[in-house]
Amino acid sequence: MDKTASGWVNGFIGVLIFSGSLPATRVAVMDFDPTFVTSARAAIAGLLGLAMLLLFREKRPLRGDLLSLVIVALGVVVGFPLLTALALKHITSAHSIIFIGLLPLATAIFGVLRGGDRPRPAFWLFSCIGSALVAGFALMQGVTASPVGDGLMLAAVVVCGLGYAEGAALSRRLGGWQVICWALTLSLPIMLMLTFATLPSSFAGIGSHAWIGLAYVSLFSMLIGFVFWYRGLAQGGIAAVGQLQLLQPFFGLALAASLLHEQVSPLMVVVTLGVVACVFGAKKFAR
Repeated sequence: MDKTASGWVNGFIGVLIFSGSLPATRVAVMDFDPTFVTSARAAIAGLLGLAMLLLFREKRPLRGDLLSLVIVALGVVVGFPLLTALALKHITSAHSIIFIGLLPLATAIFGVLRGGDRPRPAFWLFSCIGSALVAGFALMQGVTASPVGDGLMLAAVVVCGLGYAEGAALSRRLGGWQVICWALTLSLPIMLMLTFATLPSSFAGIGSHAWIGLAYVSLFSMLIGFVFWYRGLAQGGIAAVGQLQLLQPFFGLALAASLLHEQVSPLMVVVTLGVVACVFGAKKFAR
């Protein structure tokens, strides 16, 4: 398997794992405070990431890599988890998943700015069509749903796109799993303190589903998914492989409907199928 094909396979596995993030977060914040969920998932993943770095005796990043690691940490370790957890207090995971359709465009833009990617003009056409479908849905549903929740999701998409692009560029030098492990380790002291500061006064009322949701976002969304995702972006190109995120709403809506029994409207399905169709056109003109 050549490098580009391997990148698409790794990216696809990463997207599959990330598809469960919002439904799992939705379940977790039903019983846990959003700030606790954000800090606890990062702290748990950070301890595991630190253990991996020590086990494999990885060399410390260069001083010039620290700024990039801080950007990754702020984008995907703190920013996206916190903003989505807060958003899911106002909207359903099915509604929030639609906004993930904007992530490929955000990732591609930051891939050009931070990663040196240069997609062809036709790529931007397909990417913008997919994003326009998402934006149109948000405008039609946002007033009756929650403008606050939608605003938080848009902010989450921006910081996540930056974190994806920055991490992918850095993984070309450090390696995919090393980038997320170093970013988690860098934020570990603050996340541990925040976890203890927001610790629930009692765990008596915490249901098993909330614990399962927290476990999923800690192990898979915060660590394992990034091992595949950053490797895929580095191998196949940030803008190109990033378009696989257009598939994430499709998988996420299926999970929201089957596991959480949330209502998935026909309009949600139409929008999701529309953005999924755009991935094939964007892929063709990504380079």
